[in-house]
Amino acid sequence: MAKNANMHAAKKNQNDEFYTQLADIENEVMKYKDQFKGKTVFCNCDDPEQSNFWKFFELNFDNFGLKRLISTHFDDNQKSYKLEIIGDIDGDGRVTSKDIVKTPLKQNGDFRSPECVDLLKEADIVVTNPPFSLFREYIELLEKHNKKFLVIGNNNAVTYKETFKLIKDKKLWLGFTSNTTMEFQVPQGYKFSRQDGNNLYGKVPAISWFTNLEIKKKPNIPILIKKYNPKDYSQYDNYKAINVDKVKDIPYDYQGVMGVPITILGLQYSDGYIHLLDHMSNEMRYEIVARADANIANETHPCYIPGFKDKGGAPIVNGNFVYKRILIKKI
Repeated sequence: MAKNANMHAAKKNQNDEFYTQLADIENEVMKYKDQFKGKTVFCNCDDPEQSNFWKFFELNFDNFGLKRLISTHFDDNQKSYKLEIIGDIDGDGRVTSKDIVKTPLKQNGDFRSPECVDLLKEADIVVTNPPFSLFREYIELLEKHNKKFLVIGNNNAVTYKETFKLIKDKKLWLGFTSNTTMEFQVPQGYKFSRQDGNNLYGKVPAISWFTNLEIKKKPNIPILIKKYNPKDYSQYDNYKAINVDKVKDIPYDYQGVMGVPITILGLQYSDGYIHLLDHMSNEMRYEIVARADANIANETHPCYIPGFKDKGGAPIVNGNFVYKRILIKKI
């Protein structure tokens, strides 16, 4: 994440100051290579002169067949600048750092500023690591302007009301890398796991890529071998659904609604469905019905049974609270 991590409400939130490593960017972005050809890419939460997002696309400008690359720098207290590549302007036959154009901004480079929103409107795909504390607002901005995107966030963001609606409406899904521990470069004072020169690196759990780029296949689809029986799969006290504690324990023959761990969303494709394999390795598709957590109060819900002391919807099994769930059903 770039220095936009310090902007306004997020500027004192140290948990926003995570700087993504080049290898992690390459590992995810290369899987979508064909979707970038002829496109304008905007990195709007990056310090372009230090950002590995900018570095990756600068190095791969020709390889990806990009039309244009833009990145804006944020400065909390003064006017800032943008970097831009539009092609081989020095005529040496390839795009290099010599083709970078630096232009002053009239504003401070905040991704929400009118100037940066105008640049967003010109972009085809946005790729960056936005401030975690502003994730809701950031995704809403991309959705408002109908942009393609590939961005990093905390996996728990899938249960945000705003994010989950997009997931359920088949407008957003997790990338190839989801719910993983990722190592970021972190600021002084943050807990770190290793040091390389003056740079500190810390491991952050439950990190996912969020995207609306096309994904037709994901690796390591689990094979389900368990059949349903009432003894092993309890009904929720406050939801019309059964509880399943682990994805691998989903009963392949069950036709009703199930509450499963939120990590199931890592198996959602761009068709909007979750894909699993049954005991004969036949592919099965599941639709996302709703979420089951403590934030569904006052929402219209297809499975919730009101009247419980459940902290606003936190799922209960035999009188005991369980962790938030995603409700799914085989189609």
